[in-house]
Amino acid sequence: MRDTNTLRPERTMIGGSLEIPRILNGLWQLAGGHDQDVDIAHASGFINTLIDRDLDCFDMADHYGDAELVIGHYNRSSSPSSTGTASTNRRPIAFTKWCPPEADSTKTFAQAEAAIDLALQRTQQKQLALLQYHIWDYTNDLYIHNLQHLTRLHSSSKIAHIGLTNTDSAHLAMLLDTGFPIVTNQVACSVLDRRVVRGRMSALCVERGVGLLCYGTLLGGFVSEKWLDAPEPAAGADSSSTALNWSLRKYLRFIHAAGGWQAFQVVLKALDVVARKHNVPVAAVAIRWVLDIPAVKAVIVGTRLNADSEAHARQTLLAFSFSLDDEDRALVTRAQDGLQDIPGDCGDEYRRPPYLTAAGDLSHHIKPSDRTKAVREAIAKGQRIEYLTGSPWEPICGYCRAVRIGSRIHVSGTTANPPRDASTLTCIGGTSAASQTVWILDIIEGSLKALDASMKDIVRTRVILRNSKDCEAVSQEHGWKMKCAGILPANTLIQAGLYESQMLVEVESWAEVGSAEGGTLQISA
Repeated sequence: MRDTNTLRPERTMIGGSLEIPRILNGLWQLAGGHDQDVDIAHASGFINTLIDRDLDCFDMADHYGDAELVIGHYNRSSSPSSTGTASTNRRPIAFTKWCPPEADSTKTFAQAEAAIDLALQRTQQKQLALLQYHIWDYTNDLYIHNLQHLTRLHSSSKIAHIGLTNTDSAHLAMLLDTGFPIVTNQVACSVLDRRVVRGRMSALCVERGVGLLCYGTLLGGFVSEKWLDAPEPAAGADSSSTALNWSLRKYLRFIHAAGGWQAFQVVLKALDVVARKHNVPVAAVAIRWVLDIPAVKAVIVGTRLNADSEAHARQTLLAFSFSLDDEDRALVTRAQDGLQDIPGDCGDEYRRPPYLTAAGDLSHHIKPSDRTKAVREAIAKGQRIEYLTGSPWEPICGYCRAVRIGSRIHVSGTTANPPRDASTLTCIGGTSAASQTVWILDIIEGSLKALDASMKDIVRTRVILRNSKDCEAVSQEHGWKMKCAGILPANTLIQAGLYESQMLVEVESWAEVGSAEGGTLQISA
């Protein structure tokens, strides 16, 4: 392998003002499921090793075990005015995430500020360089409230920049159109998981100036010489017959979703050919492939902050020692021809099957609602169920968002009104009819969920447009949402005047619960 003593990472800008290396140190490895009982002081002692290599940016989250405390220990014990090596005069650039449970109904500014203050206290900083927000459920308006609060904290300088994590293209566009100052989106991306480039994400981010921070590029360690021509690990074991850690369990699911172990081996062998040509590790080729995607600002590579950190940094930096040529790319592309597309868009693995998480479901993150039991009991009694959202118009006009009678659900005409108490917003989606449609369909889906149904149960929609020029854009979002549900409902689209001038779209829907349970037969004319 090449000499790495003088290698330094490429650097880039996010948000127009923050310079970062194009490889970030991912600290998910410090969470439980990788290492147990992390020695905070011992781990923080290896931060200098990475900073000395200009790998000075660290990515963590509120639920990554003691990761924030490790950074805090380093910041507390390494004063910028202290003497010593160059690194002891440099503070790490610390990115963290706020991932509040969606079951929490508290939507106050005080709660958001407390979460940010806790992150500041744990990391021993006066300002968070990048706070990344994770949305568990698009049908829960909690995230709109919290992004409003984060924007206010951004204005007060507690947060330098706001990012998202695992947000799909439609909702990223919707939030940008609403006016939220989003500068990054952290998503999975690798030579196996090509959703960034095969879907809308990369082009959208380039167009809107949003940088992608990509994780999973090395598939938790599977992209390495160790696994080349190796048998697939049995469930719960690696090649040494020990339990798979969280990363390996998670990314083995990605490998299965992309076509299985043999398809993965074909790609791994292609990477190995390219690696040998350039005298670098397989991992360096995989990192370089992702870094060359136009929208990608940086790749996140896991680090455990231990005695192996120096050697790990040397190997990681080799991604900056060469360039992929046309022959290399063609070889990798031919190998990828045997892959299947990972289902859905970026982040869908956290919201719909197949759940490509360490657990294989959302049991680590989301608890079922208690409301379902009450709804089912009412249905069994033959009661009419009326679902209200708390809109001020409901008592004035004498209507509710949705009504369920037996297996039938009628959802009222729905526009892109902001959530209740989101006082600074006039509508969600701004002046984009497409983005308004995304929010409207989320409201409809939330109504169905509240009545123990789902989007799969929709049998008809009626779309009302203010302007006929928005037909194609709105239809594309409607089609995307129905594709996610795996259905083709009957549909009507008309142009008509809407009551409020900022509202460009209104959608009505009808559902028949259980209508898709027996499968679907499509008959062509």
